[in-house]
Amino acid sequence: MKKELNLSKQNEQFILEMKKQDPIFFSNLSQGQSPEYFVLACSDSRVSPSITANMPLGHFFVHRNVANQVVESDDSFSAGLYYALKHLQIKKIIIEGHTNCGGIDAACKTRQQYGQKQELDQKSKDSQTAEEGIMTWISEIQKNLHVQQQCKDLTNFELVKLNVLNQIENVKEHPVYKKYGESVEISGYVFDLSSGKLIEVAAPNPEAFN
Repeated sequence: MKKELNLSKQNEQFILEMKKQDPIFFSNLSQGQSPEYFVLACSDSRVSPSITANMPLGHFFVHRNVANQVVESDDSFSAGLYYALKHLQIKKIIIEGHTNCGGIDAACKTRQQYGQKQELDQKSKDSQTAEEGIMTWISEIQKNLHVQQQCKDLTNFELVKLNVLNQIENVKEHPVYKKYGESVEISGYVFDLSSGKLIEVAAPNPEAFN
């Protein structure tokens, strides 16, 4: 049986540990942020970009969604990318996928294939049910992976890697990136849940975290 989470106690421990490392850590943190990286990662609870890269607070400006998708119509992602590039002037963009991704698994297994959801497309976002909204998002994953063929031919790791590579290309084609960040490097990583390793799958140089 899982032990009940006590957020207050956990937070107190966190504060003690951080102050032990740096007595003025929180004072500095409150002065503002100047992160070096914009990170797109999956919403999966087993994946936390700052933790997997062993980076302290303040270095990663993070956007998360199911299966780390770059969707041009996603206003939340567009807003985050805009703020990161225009105002925070981040130096690099990182796309981080992970093995055993439930979003990719759902995209491969669902019967509602991309291009076969005309009824959902005819509905406005406001009138869609939660289930229909999920199906719309899954269809975006299917679109990126060309699931009818790829799910049969590729391993889980290959699918996750392909997804990361596709999202890199999607960022490059995003209007916000084209206007504010074309000189900003984009790197791709897969977090392997079975080993804890961050595996580089696409990067402009071998020192993406330096």
